[in-house]
Amino acid sequence: MAQRNSVDEQAGDVRRRAQQVNQILAATYPEARCELDFTTPFELLVATVLSAQSTDKRVNQVTPVLFQRFPDAWAMAAAGQAELEEIIRPTGFFRAKTESLLGLSRRLVEDFDGEVPSTLQDLVSLPGVGRKTANVVLGNAFGVPGITPDTHFMRVTRRLGWTTASRPDPVEREVGELFDPADWVQLCHNVIWHGRRRCHARRPACGACPVASLCPAYGEGETDAAKAAKLVREPRG
Repeated sequence: MAQRNSVDEQAGDVRRRAQQVNQILAATYPEARCELDFTTPFELLVATVLSAQSTDKRVNQVTPVLFQRFPDAWAMAAAGQAELEEIIRPTGFFRAKTESLLGLSRRLVEDFDGEVPSTLQDLVSLPGVGRKTANVVLGNAFGVPGITPDTHFMRVTRRLGWTTASRPDPVEREVGELFDPADWVQLCHNVIWHGRRRCHARRPACGACPVASLCPAYGEGETDAAKAAKLVREPRG
């Protein structure tokens, strides 16, 4: 019984520290949000597919032209492959992404009357749409709670000791258990912004980190305050 109580206390401590970290990150990054530009669920779905192995800034440079030419699933389903490839070429892996965009657009037209579905099960049934992409769309277009474990989220949450997992599904599950589902979407924005601006994969800015005192990985990066401040940056384009 004593051992069980100790385990429960440790779990409670991790949860309390995690929530404290989230509060600090929220105060540090009050503008934290999805950095992909979109006005409709379809635009967000397409932009999220394009963001794989690319940057949000690069995607945002491409999507104005893309959505002017193909504003909805009906238009994109009828797109010419060569034209679509040329427009999205700057995002990288443009041939595979074109196949995904054509495939998901046609499925939306055929099975969902051209509308993006608002359930995880339906979204992941679309070509090129995995659980992470689906959660981005659900959380930011429909307000449905979800964890989006991208590379930044996974790196930062491991450093913070919220998870030891290295695969998205267990990270999503383990981190999700530390927070109320109502907090999941904004939590992801807070953590991802932190990963992009301070908690870099290489040379994290530990000396300029607002949650340094709560981070088990403090010291992996530069701890001198002045030097660390120079490492703080906006995401690259």
